[in-house]
Amino acid sequence: MRRAFLFTFPLFAALLVTPSPSSSAPTAEAFAVDLRPAPHGRFVTSAPVERFTLAGVSWRGGGRVEFRTRSAGGRWSAWHSGALEDEDGPDLDSHEQRRNGWRLGNPWWAGISDRIEARSFGDVSRVRAQLVWSPERQVHLRVLAAPGAPPIVPRAEWGANEAIRRGAPTYASEIKLAIVHHTAGGNDYSRAEAAAIVRGIQLFHVKSNGWNDIGYNFLVDRFGTIYEGRFGGIDRNVVGAHALGFNTGSVGIALLGTYGTTKPSAAAQDAIARLIAWRLDLAHVDPTSTLTFTSGGSEKYAAELPVQLRAVSGHRDTGSTECPGNMLYARLGAIASSAREIGGLKIFEPKAGITGSSIRIRARLSQSHPWDVTIATAAGVAVAHGSGSGTAVDSTWDSGGAPVGSYRWTISAGSARPATGILRAGGGTAALAIESAAATPDAITPNSDGQADAATLTYSISSSANVTVELTDLLGGVVTTVVDRVWTQAGEHTLTIDGAALADGEYNVVITARTAAGASVQQIVPLHVNRGLGLVTVSPATFSPNADGRKDRLTLTFTLAMSADVVVRVERDGKWVASPLTGMFEAGTHRFTWDGSRSSGALRDGEYSAVVEATNELGIVSFAVPFVSDTTAPRVLIVPGKKLTVDVSEPAVLTFVIDGRSLRREVMKAGQVRIPWNGPATRVRVVAWDAAGNASVPTVRVRQG
Repeated sequence: MRRAFLFTFPLFAALLVTPSPSSSAPTAEAFAVDLRPAPHGRFVTSAPVERFTLAGVSWRGGGRVEFRTRSAGGRWSAWHSGALEDEDGPDLDSHEQRRNGWRLGNPWWAGISDRIEARSFGDVSRVRAQLVWSPERQVHLRVLAAPGAPPIVPRAEWGANEAIRRGAPTYASEIKLAIVHHTAGGNDYSRAEAAAIVRGIQLFHVKSNGWNDIGYNFLVDRFGTIYEGRFGGIDRNVVGAHALGFNTGSVGIALLGTYGTTKPSAAAQDAIARLIAWRLDLAHVDPTSTLTFTSGGSEKYAAELPVQLRAVSGHRDTGSTECPGNMLYARLGAIASSAREIGGLKIFEPKAGITGSSIRIRARLSQSHPWDVTIATAAGVAVAHGSGSGTAVDSTWDSGGAPVGSYRWTISAGSARPATGILRAGGGTAALAIESAAATPDAITPNSDGQADAATLTYSISSSANVTVELTDLLGGVVTTVVDRVWTQAGEHTLTIDGAALADGEYNVVITARTAAGASVQQIVPLHVNRGLGLVTVSPATFSPNADGRKDRLTLTFTLAMSADVVVRVERDGKWVASPLTGMFEAGTHRFTWDGSRSSGALRDGEYSAVVEATNELGIVSFAVPFVSDTTAPRVLIVPGKKLTVDVSEPAVLTFVIDGRSLRREVMKAGQVRIPWNGPATRVRVVAWDAAGNASVPTVRVRQG
C-alpha cells in the first residue's frame, strides 16, 4: 500500500537575496527552506517566512513529492507534481549538471502566496522548498539587433540578474531543431506578471537547481510576447538546459503556463511560429522536415542512440514527460507549417561536397525561384558562378586549376536569407591532415563518481573527409568504434569517449580520415583507463588558514581501489607551490588535513588546485579539485539614509540584529544592497561573513527617535 506523508509550513526566511539588475527594478529574491519533523506526520519550518510568487520542491530519495500553495487571500491550490518536467535540465556531460543526490523539481507560478504544503509518496528522506519572490514589472517591446527577428524583450528589460550566472555560455556548431515546452503554473497570469514569471524561473533554475542560467533559450507568454532566455546571443547557437540529452544543437522555446487541457492562445501560437520561422531560418532548417539526432543520454533514449525527430518537436519527443501538454503538442504540426510560410522564400539544407577537385554546392528552396551560387577567394574575388531555377539548387565547380586555399561559397535566391560556407580547395585534391589530436584527460577513471569518467577527444582536419574513430588495444584489435565513416567538415571537432564499458588498461584512440578521392591519413592518441583512484574532494571549498578557529584547515579526501603511491600537490596557475602529502596508501578512503603551511611561508590568498596523483600497478592517474584560500575579512558599512542599505566589500552572509530581532541575508556580489525591513530600524547591528568564515568588524547604527 502506498503511504502519503504531508509536509506543511507557513512562509518566511529569505536565505538568498539577488539584487535587482537596475535600481528601478523591484527586488527579486530566492528562498530555500528545509523542513523539520512536527506532530501528526507534518514537517514545518522553524520560523515564519515571507511571501512568495513562485515555488518548487527538491528532495532526496527515489519517491515522488507533490505540493500545493495558498494564496494571500487564503485559498489553497490543487496539488502539483514536484517534478512535472522530469527531463528539463543540462546534458549529462555538461559542466552545469549537478550530482549531489537531490532530486530537482520544477518551478510553479503561484501568484502572491504565503504558505506551502508538500506530501511524499514512496522513498523520500528529505524535502526542501525552493521559493521565489518576483514582483510584477512593466516591460516594453524592443527589437534586438538581429535582422528579421520578431519583437523580443531583452534580458535587461525583464529583469534578468546577470550577477548570478554561474558560467559563460557554450555554443553548438549548428542548430538542427526547435524543442517546444510549457513551463508550469496557472494560465491566468496578467501581462505584468509574465515578466515576473520569467525572472522567477531564472532565479529558480540558478539558485535552486544550480544551473548556469535560465534553461530555456526563449520564453513566450499567452499574450504573444517573446522573451530572450539564456544569455549568449539570440542569434547564436547557445546550448541551453531544457531537454536532457538534446540541448546541444537545439533551441528551447517555453510557453508560460500549463497546456494539458488548456488550449494555447492564438497570440501565443502565432508568436511561437514567428520565432521558429526566424530562428530556424538562421540555421537554414525546414520547420516541417525530419532529422536524425544522436541522443546525449536521457531516461527515454540512451546516449549515442540515433533518434528520429521533427524539426519542431515537443519535449515529450526527447524525454519521458508530458511536456508541452496535449493541447500545445497537438498544434506543433500547424505551428511548423506556419513557420515555413512566414517570411517568404527560404533556403534549406545547404551543403558543399568534395569529390577529387570537384566542389558540388546543393540546397533546397521553399518554393520554385531563380537561384545563384558564387564561390570567391578569401579576398572576395569570385572564381566560380552557377545559376538555375526551381526548388533544387545544384552547382559544381572544378577547382583543379585554382590555387590551394580557403574559399567562401554563397547561395542566394531572391529575398531569401543567403546561405554561406567555407571550404578548402584548389590545386587538385586538397592536402588532407589530422592536427592537434588530444584526449583530455589522457587517463580516465570510469567509476561513476563524476570525476574523469570520460575523455574529451579533440582534433582538427584540414579538409572535409569521412572520419572513423576507433578505440583499439595495444595489439591493434578494435575494442569499439566511436565514429564510423561520418562525413566531417574541415575544422576542429570534439567528441566524448565513455570509459564505462572499458576494462582497466592501455588503449589507443585511432582517428582515420579518408577523402572520396582515396586520400587517407591517421593519428593515434593514447588513452589510459585506471579505476585505481576514486572520488577526490576538498572541504571547505574556501578556507581561511589564519588561526582564527573558523575554517582554518583544508580536509582532502580521496579513495583508492588498490594500494598506490600517492602524491598530493598544491598548484596555483599551473605552478607547483606545495607538497603537503606523499606516501604509500592501501585501498580505501583516506582523509588528510592541511593548515596551509609550506616551506616558503603561509599560503597566500587566491585560487588553487589540489592534485591527487596515484601510481599503482596499472600506471599513473590523477585528478585536481579547486579550492580558495581567503584570510581577508570582509567589510560592511551601513549607508546613511531612511532606507536600510548596506555596502559590502565582497559576497557574504550578513547577520543583522535590528531592534532586537535577528535577520540573515546572503549577498551575491560586492556593492550596495537594500535590505527589506518593515519598521523604523532604530538600532541596527550587522556583521558580514565570507565563504571562508572570516567575519567583519561589527557595524552599528543608532538612530535617535
